[in-house]
Amino acid sequence: MSDDKFTFNFDLPEKSHIQPHILSPDAVINFRCYKGISCYNACCKMADITLTPYDVIRLKTRTGKTSTEFLKDHTVPFTMDADGVPGVKLRTTDAGACLFMDEEIGCTVYTDRPTACRYYPLGNMAMKHAESKHEQQHFVLIKEDHCKGHDEPRPIKILDYRAEQNIEEYDGHNKEYFQLILKKKSAGPAIGKPALMSLQLFFMACFDPDRFRGFVLSDAFKKSYDLEASVYEKVAADDIALMYLGFRLLRQVLFAEVTLKEHEGAYQKRLDERKEVYELRHQAEVARVRANDPYQAYKAEVEAEDADKDKDKK
Repeated sequence: MSDDKFTFNFDLPEKSHIQPHILSPDAVINFRCYKGISCYNACCKMADITLTPYDVIRLKTRTGKTSTEFLKDHTVPFTMDADGVPGVKLRTTDAGACLFMDEEIGCTVYTDRPTACRYYPLGNMAMKHAESKHEQQHFVLIKEDHCKGHDEPRPIKILDYRAEQNIEEYDGHNKEYFQLILKKKSAGPAIGKPALMSLQLFFMACFDPDRFRGFVLSDAFKKSYDLEASVYEKVAADDIALMYLGFRLLRQVLFAEVTLKEHEGAYQKRLDERKEVYELRHQAEVARVRANDPYQAYKAEVEAEDADKDKDKK
């Protein structure tokens, strides 16, 4: 049986030339970055940084903005796979420089910098054997022509470098997110393409916690999910607790795992409500098609009627 592999893809500048070397946590690398090195800020001028949910929480708090404001001002969306699973990257200048980079002082959000920035010049690769319950961590050393940090005489173990860069805290909070991505990737056709509403929920739960909080604290959510009052009190004030609740909800929505207890009859009620929404969307689509091609509109209506008749026969 072959191994399942998944790379935590901490993005590199688009035009980078990578010389990959797979390393264990105990491996020694030679690297140092500091103000005054000849390539200072070079990597920040070619930024292509994918953010994790925890990165967004740290950065939106650092900037004093709501998550919705932070996303608008500092990120751009992209799709992570063919099914349209959404992600976000840091916004850059037209020349590709990170908006948080200052020529004199370097990174202006250094203590809250994203996971990918902390890892550099390493890439994190988790490898899971089919017979194992846990991933094994391996690392890729990234050498780019512009980076002179590799020429500095400072040998350091990867595990010590991770501690120095406070990577373990970030990895701890990123783990469940990457497990979601891994499960989606490995399941493939087994779960099919998520519905549009599921993809929208994914984006909100992962990257827009302030908006997600309003959703979780709404009467509609509370009528669906049977959670203790203490849970709602916790997520009302704690972004990290809210993030983990979002991961649980997504496992239930995307993979049908029972992670949140539902009120009796809540599932059927949601199906009925969604049926009405789908019908309204269908009518809007028919109207749009009719405006451009009456025959296609007629055909769509006939197909919808036939589908309803088939349902009634079953």
